[in-house]
Amino acid sequence: MGRDFTGWRKVLGLTAAQVADRADITRDTLRKLEHGDPTVSFHVVLRVARALGILETITQALDPLDTDLGRARASQLERKRIR
Repeated sequence: MGRDFTGWRKVLGLTAAQVADRADITRDTLRKLEHGDPTVSFHVVLRVARALGILETITQALDPLDTDLGRARASQLERKRIR
């Protein structure tokens, strides 16, 4: 995923400093994310995705109802209260 963020940054013509500034993180933290460091917090991933303008794309990709299987099993998404 880190390489994908690097790719998006380069395709958009942004420097690491610009993305780090937009995401309100340090360049070192961005470098860790881009190199796949597992210590990077998930909120940092979301901040960088927002800074790159791809947060909505990521959230849409995670929507189970955007797949045939998810739509077929939509009833399983409803949580039932256990008493």
